Amino acid sequence: MYMEKKGWHALSAEQVYERLQSGADGLESSLAASRLAESGLNQLVSGEKKTFLSIFLSQFSDLMIWVLIGAAAISGLLGEWVDASIILTVVILNAILGTVQESKAEAALDALQEMAAPTAQVMRGGVLQEIAATELVVGDLVLIEAGNSIPADLRLVETAALKIEESALTGESVPVEKSTSSLGEENVPIGDQTNMAFMGTAVSYGRGAGVVVATGMNTQMGAIAAQLGAVGNENTPLQQKLNQISRILSIGVLVIAAVVFAIGLAAGNQPLTMFLTAVSLAVAAIPEGLVAVVTIVLALGMSRMAGRGAIIRRLPAVETLGSTQVICSDKTGTLTQNRMAVQELWSGDEELLTDAMAHCNDSRLGEGLETIGDPTETALLDYVLQNNVWTPEQVRRRRRIGEVPFDSQRKLSTVAVELPEGAGTRIFVKGAPDVLVRRCVKAAGDRGSFDSAEIKEVNDAMAKQGLRVLAFAYKDEDISNFSNAEEVESNLTFIGLVGMIDPPRPEAKEAIAQCRQAGILPVMITGDHKITAMAIAEEIGILTPDRQALTGRELEVMTDAELEAQVAKTAVYARVAPEHKSRIVSAWQRRGKIVAMTGDGVNDAPALKIADIGVGMGITGTDVSKQASDMVLTDDNFATIVAAVKEGRRIFDNIHKTVRFLLSSNAGEVLAILTATIWGWHLLSPVHILWINLVTDTLPAIALGMEPAEVDVMERKPRDQKIPFLGKGDWMSILAVGAVEAALALIAYALGGKGVAGTTMAFLTLSLAQLFAAVGFQSERHSILKIKFKEHPMLWLAFLGSALLQLVVMLVPQLRTIFGLVPLSGGQWLTVGALCLGMLAFVEFQKLIGRRQSKSA
Repeated sequence: MYMEKKGWHALSAEQVYERLQSGADGLESSLAASRLAESGLNQLVSGEKKTFLSIFLSQFSDLMIWVLIGAAAISGLLGEWVDASIILTVVILNAILGTVQESKAEAALDALQEMAAPTAQVMRGGVLQEIAATELVVGDLVLIEAGNSIPADLRLVETAALKIEESALTGESVPVEKSTSSLGEENVPIGDQTNMAFMGTAVSYGRGAGVVVATGMNTQMGAIAAQLGAVGNENTPLQQKLNQISRILSIGVLVIAAVVFAIGLAAGNQPLTMFLTAVSLAVAAIPEGLVAVVTIVLALGMSRMAGRGAIIRRLPAVETLGSTQVICSDKTGTLTQNRMAVQELWSGDEELLTDAMAHCNDSRLGEGLETIGDPTETALLDYVLQNNVWTPEQVRRRRRIGEVPFDSQRKLSTVAVELPEGAGTRIFVKGAPDVLVRRCVKAAGDRGSFDSAEIKEVNDAMAKQGLRVLAFAYKDEDISNFSNAEEVESNLTFIGLVGMIDPPRPEAKEAIAQCRQAGILPVMITGDHKITAMAIAEEIGILTPDRQALTGRELEVMTDAELEAQVAKTAVYARVAPEHKSRIVSAWQRRGKIVAMTGDGVNDAPALKIADIGVGMGITGTDVSKQASDMVLTDDNFATIVAAVKEGRRIFDNIHKTVRFLLSSNAGEVLAILTATIWGWHLLSPVHILWINLVTDTLPAIALGMEPAEVDVMERKPRDQKIPFLGKGDWMSILAVGAVEAALALIAYALGGKGVAGTTMAFLTLSLAQLFAAVGFQSERHSILKIKFKEHPMLWLAFLGSALLQLVVMLVPQLRTIFGLVPLSGGQWLTVGALCLGMLAFVEFQKLIGRRQSKSA
């Protein structure tokens, strides 16, 4: 049976193919589809997904909600059915609103996980395809190479210097060399199964192919997953801080509620009335919704980022993005278009050169004859095809008898092919000109004697034109052991140079300018030649007269202290190895900077992990680099990083506005009720407090979280993470706004005659004043007179919706009676309107003072 999963290492490749009804061409699509339907998706079972009902019920987990329900029950038992009904209605409406918000946040995060799903290269019916890794089935033939994560348990049938890092499964830190040979024995420990590749491990070197023998929970990793519980959600540092603030404020509010209850009793008020007032005040003023609102804003912001091509893998990255001070970026594909095209050949034997370009090449032909693979290699293959040097059939028939895959240390890749008619073995080597020339002893064709100075001159001339240059060499020699790269890649005959162009992305120059305006320093890090890197960096504005370019060799001889001294002056790092990236990041971090670093290779993972924001490449990036990243770019575009920084700043601004608004509103309610109780005024009833909290807090808070970025968001310096989320000035502003809200409500009560009319005016004033304050909070810096109203639809919708609900309560007689309110005269309505405009005027006055202080600073 093809689903049997034990003992695959003991079988030969032929036996595995036979048992799984597969072969060198992979499965037929129809068979794969039927197996997928039978066995299900190739994924580990995660924790149970929350249902709509479970989310709804979770809204009742808060202690204060149950205190409210208890208060409603007591009111009902004492015959106060109106109060009981309103309290329960508010509780249910609050639960429904919370359920809708949480469901939207869950949906947004689920959508992001779908977008970030890994893919796999498989042969189906003899055609190479890229499919979602979840669609793999037993019998699929999967191609793997350095940087890939193994998507399922595989029995290897082809290996070329393949090494797999299996520490995630076995704990062994050293990569394991793999082979295809049958192990014979049935009982072999996982760590010794050298012809197997297991889900969740990573290819660190070489390439290979394997047949899927187990998927999902039937894999070795699945067996471990079955024993583990679900992992909890990750709280961001900001959420943790707000949790602490909420806890401290909650204690304070409970104390104030107890004081209000005691003062009310001492003044001779009914115990039930004071109990309900104290409970309602506590429920309304305790900022238990702060973290929930922040989570929603973060989730919606992540969705917006995903729409722009930036998938956030870790929630704290959203906060850090707004503080980014340095962006270290790869050149190829990120700052450039990643559409390489051969521009120039220089060789004494062009036929031999084009053969080398075709053979020493890992790119392949797809179904529509399009080239698939690394952009540099597809450019080489495109050239030989477009110039009719090779036919598509010849490309498909390429066969290697040995190889030494590329790695960033050697900067070379080598293949061995059989010469026609059994004439022996030819070894082609491709790589960086400065490295390859040192391994050559003569030149091919009509170039005459080998002249390394001439080759360097031509290479430099191409590089100055912004061309990426590759060198090719060969030798005819029968070699059976390719494990010693030094020996294989020596005594070579130089063939020639190929110059390719990868022009800057049109939007790169503008993105770099935007970085500088935002106080962010752009840095280019590339494996390319120094002259080529400098040409591109100057064109797009990274390399300026006051900054320099360094090479990997120059970095090698620098101490960490010397690099730290040079890092601020350096705009371009050329010919660097991946380990240099970690040193560059650390040097910036020692200078106290927040650093974003891009990477796409296996060896970039350490730098991506230590960077404050690791940015993986969605198109060219390896699975390992993506997994090490905080953010993955679906378009590999530098401009997308800048857009994500802008979005990060927008999100932080909006969270800051939202928190200030909620806390100032809560402060207004607490101060108003506390003062009124001390003065012996019956300002508001419990149902009024709960209604205000439900209607005028929630909708504007969510709307503020969805506000567009302020016009100058990318003209400010990055936010210093050492500064508290809410500084001394913020707390003073919150208390001031709350005090003004409370004062306006008390004034309205007094002007209304301190009776039912006064309560009605206070109820309207306190609720509508909060809505007018929210309008002022659209921007924490700019006057609303400079804001375009059509750019803020959600806030105006929240404002009008909340105001309309207040009017419904006032204008529908039955509701007005239930809430204990009375109709107001025209003059009283005008008084309420004037008081509310006063609230907006105060918020605007605060911003004016802030702008003047900023200018004088």
